[in-house]
Amino acid sequence: MTVLIIGGSGFLGTELLRQATSAGRSTAGTFNSRPGGAPGTSWHHLDLQDHRRIDEVLDAVQPSVVINSSSGNSNWTVTADGPGRIAQSTARRGIRLVHVSSDAVFSGNRGSGYDETVLPDPITPYGAAKGAAETAVRLLHPAAAIVRTSLIIGDGGSAHERVVHELAAGTRSGALFTDDVRCPVHVADLAAALLELATSRVAGIAHVTGSEALTRYELGVLIARRDGLDPSLLPAGRRSDTGLPGALDVRLDCRATQKQLSTRFRGAREFLRQG
Repeated sequence: MTVLIIGGSGFLGTELLRQATSAGRSTAGTFNSRPGGAPGTSWHHLDLQDHRRIDEVLDAVQPSVVINSSSGNSNWTVTADGPGRIAQSTARRGIRLVHVSSDAVFSGNRGSGYDETVLPDPITPYGAAKGAAETAVRLLHPAAAIVRTSLIIGDGGSAHERVVHELAAGTRSGALFTDDVRCPVHVADLAAALLELATSRVAGIAHVTGSEALTRYELGVLIARRDGLDPSLLPAGRRSDTGLPGALDVRLDCRATQKQLSTRFRGAREFLRQG
């Protein structure tokens, strides 16, 4: 099996390539600015704004599976149109597709957990782009798996962890919100679940997040304690007091997906435990 990771030089993509290579799979990755450092991986430049290049990479790699872990933020051409083009090209070639989506597709106004059947109701440009991508993938590649996830944490390398360190050091302004709730997931758990889905026949929407809901401030405190930082140095605030756009309480219900996978979705208090 040859696995192509679109966005292979990113944080999630790097872990996907590491696990796939460790499992003995042939791997290829795409990059936009510079290739990643995963050993044994063939690298291919891909700008998702160049639709012809998607076909060129697929023809060069001839993958059995494509996992799209790319993120173009609120750039509509990359985040919304790009996955549609990937879905169209992989479906035409009969290639298995796993597309990574986000809990940003939800408004947070539901008042309870969001399971796999809930339709997107985004309130930010990024969420709208991710929601449009889901629709495109479902229409153009019905056999694809679309995986919604949340804040991705690692062992020191994620953007969320860097923010905590910068806030504690006073080199970054801002605050960690006490009213902004998510279900953080460890990058290793997410990558394992995506690779498990890649070899399955699961189609449609799946949810893969950690099993525990935390505020961004609570998450920051856990990261600080793990890394030997003083949690009292972390500034706290309320998103609702800032006027910044974004959902407040988005808890993905993963129970249906968890039943289909052997990968266990750990909670943040478990994977951020000290020692």
